[in-house]
Amino acid sequence: MRILVVEDDAILAEGTCESLTKAGYAVDLAETGTKANAMIEAGQYDMVLLDIGLPGMDGFEVLRRLRKHNSNIPVLIISARDDVDFRIYGLDLGADDFMLKPFVLAELHARTRALLRRHTLSERNTLACGKLVVDLGAQRASVDSESIELSIREWDVLVYLLRNLGKVVRKEAIVEALCDWKTDISLNAIEVYISRLRNKLDDHGIYIRTVRGFGYLLEEPAA
Repeated sequence: MRILVVEDDAILAEGTCESLTKAGYAVDLAETGTKANAMIEAGQYDMVLLDIGLPGMDGFEVLRRLRKHNSNIPVLIISARDDVDFRIYGLDLGADDFMLKPFVLAELHARTRALLRRHTLSERNTLACGKLVVDLGAQRASVDSESIELSIREWDVLVYLLRNLGKVVRKEAIVEALCDWKTDISLNAIEVYISRLRNKLDDHGIYIRTVRGFGYLLEEPAA
């Protein structure tokens, strides 16, 4: 899961990003509303943690532009303003939750898990390809009800391929989906994850094709 943290307080931003990274999320940071808007347009995020009092473009404008493009990315507002009308305005504008500063990191993690879980369930709880079924909520992959053991990276690559079933995806696109702007995953590493997935899926009739010069293709098995 990839999260964008939008926060101009350097100390708070550093602590929040570090904590979320340790929890297993890919985290990017934007210190201004303008930068956040550009990163949202350029990247693929599963959630936005959004401060409102930003230099230049404020958080409300970032949220307004996000929802204007019909994006349903979960947005958790974080703000020091303990004002009911302020919170209502943000929620009516399209925020999914509101958290008051200063906050406890454990609660931030719990709210993050809840928002991501809710978004996953509302989007689509399971992905399938032939006999392969991936339960996003339970984070379980299985074939004929028999679980397949996957590492975190293998899981992320498989989910990305399933969400692009029948489409050729570039290695670079997989890297972008898996990592943040500070974490470097090589193209060779993607090849390793694909190889491991093939070893676990080929015997079940689930094939990941290499389209030379373009990328990888997960196809729905023929009936």
